[in-house]
Amino acid sequence: MRLLIVEDEKRLAVSLARGLRAEGFAVDVVHDGLEGLHLAGEGAYDLIVLDIMLPGMNGYRVCAALRAAGNDVPILMLTAKDGEYDEAEGLDTGADDYLTKPFSYVVLVARVKALLRRRGSAGASPVLRIGTLTVDTATRRVHREETEVTLTAKEFAVLEQLAVRAGQIVGKPEILEHVWDFAYDGDPNIIEVYISALRRKLGATTIQTVRGAGYRLVAV
Repeated sequence: MRLLIVEDEKRLAVSLARGLRAEGFAVDVVHDGLEGLHLAGEGAYDLIVLDIMLPGMNGYRVCAALRAAGNDVPILMLTAKDGEYDEAEGLDTGADDYLTKPFSYVVLVARVKALLRRRGSAGASPVLRIGTLTVDTATRRVHREETEVTLTAKEFAVLEQLAVRAGQIVGKPEILEHVWDFAYDGDPNIIEVYISALRRKLGATTIQTVRGAGYRLVAV
């Protein structure tokens, strides 16, 4: 899943991004409200971590603008302020949750995962079944029949992109967009490394290569 952090405290933003990437998320970071609004409107994000006190445009206005445009991406607001009025204002503009600085990183991760689970429960089931393969996007666990398959965070993220569109062709650019952040400028063939690893763990015929188009996850 792909997250956007809009936070002008650069050390905090970098620290949060590093931790969330270790959890298996693709994370983009910007430090200005206007830039955050632009990216949020252009990108396909699963959740936004949004500070309130931002240069360019404050978090309240960014959130309100996204909701006015019909963007329902979950938004977790961060602020150094403390008080019922600030929380009420944040939630009134359409934020889904609110966290006051200083906060525990563990609590932030728990809030992020809870918002993503809530969004998933409103739509499709978090458990994807493709033949004998089960992919639980909430707990991030994978089973082949009754046997659990241990994956790295990046391996799971690549598999998840294929699993949500099982039977369909998923191109490299789509996988890169959701699994790696927008600043990644390395070799796009890095995806092949993870596809090979997944084939070793899940079975060689589980993921088909469609030459010139991408990859397809199939039931076996």
